[in-house]
Amino acid sequence: MTVRMTVNGADTSLTEDPRVTLLDALRDRLDLTGTKKGCDRGQCGACTVHVDGRRVVSCLTLLATLDGATVRTIEGMADGDRPHPLQRAFVEHDGLQCGFCTSGQIMSAAAVIQEGGADTDAEIRERMSGNICRCSAYPGILAAIRQARAEIR
Repeated sequence: MTVRMTVNGADTSLTEDPRVTLLDALRDRLDLTGTKKGCDRGQCGACTVHVDGRRVVSCLTLLATLDGATVRTIEGMADGDRPHPLQRAFVEHDGLQCGFCTSGQIMSAAAVIQEGGADTDAEIRERMSGNICRCSAYPGILAAIRQARAEIR
């Protein structure tokens, strides 16, 4: 089947088997490898992207359901050569170690900030609970989100 969508601002058309996931289409067909395949079961959050402004785990999202959708990946976060405030904050606060979960963490953090209401550390932790960092960079991730939230809001 053919799916037409906008990915990081570019109109895209893919003809794929209906069983292909968004994650596999992004990585294997569109060469957008910033989105990581972690558990492939929707449990770790490494594959988090935005679809129509909402965060989704792309490993559980069928490409066939996205005709007409707008998708944003980590590659679409920067403004040209200027990193997104979250990208800068993650570097400044060492919110990454191995970097494997970082793109999913940033995409989820952007959604948390956009959704509003995550005004305390406890609320941020709760709203980010679907994203696992195996290196335990959580203190840096939390500090990065606080910094970017203040800049974005």
